[in-house]
Formats: sequence, C-alpha cells, structure tokens
Amino acid sequence: MNDGDQAIHFIYLMGCLVLVVSAFMVRRIPIAQGLKMFVGWVLIFGAAFVIFTLKDEFLALGSRLMVEVRGGTVQEVSGGEIRIRQASDGHFWVDAELNGQPARFLVDSGATTTSISRTTATRAGIEASAGPGAIVQTANGLVTVQRGRAGSIKVGGIERQDVAVHISDGFGETNVIGMNFLSSLRSWSVEGRTLILRS
Repeated sequence: MNDGDQAIHFIYLMGCLVLVVSAFMVRRIPIAQGLKMFVGWVLIFGAAFVIFTLKDEFLALGSRLMVEVRGGTVQEVSGGEIRIRQASDGHFWVDAELNGQPARFLVDSGATTTSISRTTATRAGIEASAGPGAIVQTANGLVTVQRGRAGSIKVGGIERQDVAVHISDGFGETNVIGMNFLSSLRSWSVEGRTLILRS
C-alpha cells in the first residue's frame, strides 16, 4: 500500500471518529462513560487502521503459514538471492524448472551430481545417454544411474544451462539438486533455518 492510500484511509478513519464523538455529544452521555466509550472506539479505529495499512504484509504472512502447514516450499526471491525456509522434515526443498517444466527438488550438498527420477526426466524431455550405467552411493545405499544432461535448471531467478544429471528409478519420485549446481553459484550458505542461494 502506498503513502497516498494510507493517507486516504487515515482521513476516512478520522472522519468516522469525529462522527462517533459528535454522536456522544448530542446524546449528552456522562463524561466518565463517554470517555470509556471514546477510548474503546479509538482502539477499534486504531486496529482497523493498522490492518488496512499492513494488509499486504498480513496476507504474505498468511500465505507463508499456509505453505508451511501444508508442507510446501517457502521461497523468497530478491534480485539474485533466494532464501529457502527449512521444511518441517528438516530438509530444504525448492520449486524449480527443469527444461521449462516445474519440478520439486531436495537441496543436498552431500550429492555430487544433480539427480532426477525417471518420471521427471521423461516429463522434462531428458534422455539418458547410451551405454552402461554407473553405480553411485546415496543416503539410501547403492543406486544404479544413467547419465544425462538437462538443457536448463532454473531456481527462482537463478538459471544454469547444460547441467549434468543422473537419472534413476532408484530415487523414487525425489529429485535432488547436487553440488554441480550449487558450486556454480557465487555463494550459498545456511543461516539458522534458512538456505541462501546467491547467483
């Protein structure tokens, strides 16, 4: 809300307050009782003014809380910086685009290469390279993977092209952003419960 809108709301609320005060004076309510009622109305109008003034912030907070309750991803993009709140499962998840297709990724600095499920690869049009696969160590044990290349991976305003990926049924439906993406950034860090990516 801009300053002009705030001024209009303030003038409107002050006008309403003047009407309330004039109503008290016409009815000749005792001073003590009138003072209590006046203070009550001032508090009501003050609360209304604060709500009108900060409604955008309240809406943004409400949206963030709803996403967290539903277990979704909370990302805040500012210029070349993305702040990602830690999810209730203790991990950092990002909503990204893989070859222009939406995909959800777990950010894992312990993974050397960005890895995607076979379903995600098919949806994004990524084909596995010919030849034998490789065996990689994951948190869930050894997994056989095939190599491929993503035309682009975009997280917020950060985009990287021609990114090597591992494709495997062994990942289930989980996609992982690994160090080959993170190391291309200017910097990344964890501050409290927030992961910060800087392009």
